[in-house]
Amino acid sequence: MVWRKSSRSNGAQNCVEVGWRKASRSGSTSNCVEVALEPEVVGVRDSKDRDGAVLAFPRRQWATFVSGLRDRRW
Repeated sequence: MVWRKSSRSNGAQNCVEVGWRKASRSGSTSNCVEVALEPEVVGVRDSKDRDGAVLAFPRRQWATFVSGLRDRRW
């Protein structure tokens, strides 16, 4: 997977990377995951370690996972 920084970053380290979104339930905490939706795969990474490992899942597997979460009673 290739990710690119926003064209407005001007080389800054703290900038938005196109494609990545923070989990909607993360609130203001920095302990969360970010996802990137691509045509064939979904990337998942730790928001605290943006240069670290990225997990990649086929879109169908990701959809099944998210559906299972929605059905779960917390």
